[in-house]
Amino acid sequence: MARPRADLPPAAMLRALIDAEGRLAVRVTPGARAEGIAIDDGRVSVKVRARPEDGKATAAVLALVATALEVAPSNVELLRGATSREKLLRIAPFAD
Repeated sequence: MARPRADLPPAAMLRALIDAEGRLAVRVTPGARAEGIAIDDGRVSVKVRARPEDGKATAAVLALVATALEVAPSNVELLRGATSREKLLRIAPFAD
């Protein structure tokens, strides 16, 4: 059975939440049934199927955010929160 496509908001909505220094705060739910990104009251929630083992969930978050923002995965960097559900990412094309 094929995996369903991730539920992603429009890239412009996510870009609006990136600060002037190119940072984006996200809350992660690893081990979810379906992958997706939701925006609720200015907060970004990311759900990934990967389990939080050996950085797999973090890597999945970076890839999903890159896909949603329509940038290369190498342009999304983890700044803080490697082992936390609360993560701070830097999006390279939007950093000054």
